[in-house]
Amino acid sequence: MKRLWLLLLCTTITLPTFAHSGAIEERMQNIASELRCLVCQNETISESRSDFAVDLRELIREQVSAGHSDNEIRRYMVARYGEFILYRPPLKASTLLLWFGPLLLLALALIVLLITLRRQKHHHREVLLSDIEQEKAEALLKHTFDNGNQP
Repeated sequence: MKRLWLLLLCTTITLPTFAHSGAIEERMQNIASELRCLVCQNETISESRSDFAVDLRELIREQVSAGHSDNEIRRYMVARYGEFILYRPPLKASTLLLWFGPLLLLALALIVLLITLRRQKHHHREVLLSDIEQEKAEALLKHTFDNGNQP
């Protein structure tokens, strides 16, 4: 009976800790998935296996455990590492080219393509042969077919 009470007491004490750890881990993963690994640069902190990312995940865990909000943690990271750490930078004047640059390049490529196609269309106009050239072409074709050659 004592063992049952001891087991029940241990479970009651440790269960909230495990549940709390799961919530901390989930919040850490959510925040880390929004931050860029400065070593890898094409991966988020949650995906990266670099030592830097491991250290930042631990730092985020500590801040979550200390009761800091997600926004406070993000602001801390931006203050410490700059806006480049944000995987999705905010839309503002300094990031307009980053957000809309690909669309501008696509529009420019389409304009260049249309201009090129129009120029090619004008260069391939039908050329009319003079009477002499027409007679030479017909004679050449007749000679080719008379000799049994295929054009």
